[in-house]
Amino acid sequence: MTDADDLMTRRRATWAAAEHTLSASLPTISQRLARLATARPGGVDLDQQVDVYAGGIVGELEERTAGLLGCEDAAFFPTGTMAQQVALRCWAERTGSGVVASHPLAHLEVHERAAYSVVTGLRAVHPTREPRVATAAEVAALGEPFGTLMLELPMREPGFVLPEWAELEEVVAAAREREAVVHFDGARLWECTTHFGRGLAEIAALADSVYVSFYKSLGGLSGAALAGPAGFVEEARAWRHRYGGQLFQQWPAALAALEGLQLELPRLPSYVAHARVVAGALREGLAAAGVPFFRVHPEVPHTHQFQVWLPYGAEALMDAGTALAEETGVCLFRMWTEPGDPPGLSVTEVTVTEPGLAWSAEDVAREAGALVERVRRAAAGAAGSGQAGPAGAEADGAGAGSGAGSGAAGS
Repeated sequence: MTDADDLMTRRRATWAAAEHTLSASLPTISQRLARLATARPGGVDLDQQVDVYAGGIVGELEERTAGLLGCEDAAFFPTGTMAQQVALRCWAERTGSGVVASHPLAHLEVHERAAYSVVTGLRAVHPTREPRVATAAEVAALGEPFGTLMLELPMREPGFVLPEWAELEEVVAAAREREAVVHFDGARLWECTTHFGRGLAEIAALADSVYVSFYKSLGGLSGAALAGPAGFVEEARAWRHRYGGQLFQQWPAALAALEGLQLELPRLPSYVAHARVVAGALREGLAAAGVPFFRVHPEVPHTHQFQVWLPYGAEALMDAGTALAEETGVCLFRMWTEPGDPPGLSVTEVTVTEPGLAWSAEDVAREAGALVERVRRAAAGAAGSGQAGPAGAEADGAGAGSGAGSGAAGS
């Protein structure tokens, strides 16, 4: 283990031990085993035999997922990446087109190692490169035919952003005009209902197929589902087997997913609502602290997740946050990264779940100010000792290029 790995391990341990956080940390193995042993999702017979190559409790999860999404059928997959590749392969064969219209910032491009191309032999075209879902006009104007339009809802990389409902309807209609099918990368679709003002089934009905995750948003162990018409899902199950996804037993993942559907899914709207309180309080706290530039994006979060940008180095921010967590037991932020564009800024993803509901707006604003003060003190101490100090912490706003308290709205 390198020194950097050791440092990050110690930071993670400190963050996990904090008493007050906006979202729960990953549990230890013993904690997760204890929770799994006490899981009692309604309507599930725990005295049944374990699943063998699907069926059993896995089949129950598939049936419940299809019902929630208003689809004819759903198939459980061990990973979302596999589910995505199978969906796109199936649609390519059905439409006769190996061209997928997607976004260059979509999970398909950023986090799946271009599997759609390397493994499945498909090719992507991009209606837009703007950090948002493509518009209907952009889909209509795409300069070549495509068989599938894939939309990530919400889009994580640009800040967990969503279009408005009417815009989404128009985009789907534009794809239909191009004689294309529509696939939703809905890993986090569960948390979109508040923004759209629509239920899951109505949202899913816009698409020909939908992928959802059971560990993102719902706190499951792993796994995903691909939902859609019965014939499509039947074909997807055949490809699941060919891709190595027909595992001998998957009951722990299925049990955890069913528990998440029962316990976490109904809570998501409250998380989204409180994320908006947290975002507003962060803007107030950072402005009061005199930060020359910051960004809370979207200004009003579309889901229970959003981004915060600050004009300090990632290491300086993590050092300060870890020190505060050790001293006070309060952890406002965790991981920070420096994208490099724009230079001089670091970004973190904020997720508000059940622990965060205990935070008042005053709590959030106070802790934001405390973090900024700790970063400044560390920079001043390093300067006084003649050391360079943590990267990016020497001066507020270095390379930030915008005015005080800027909180850019996102869409």
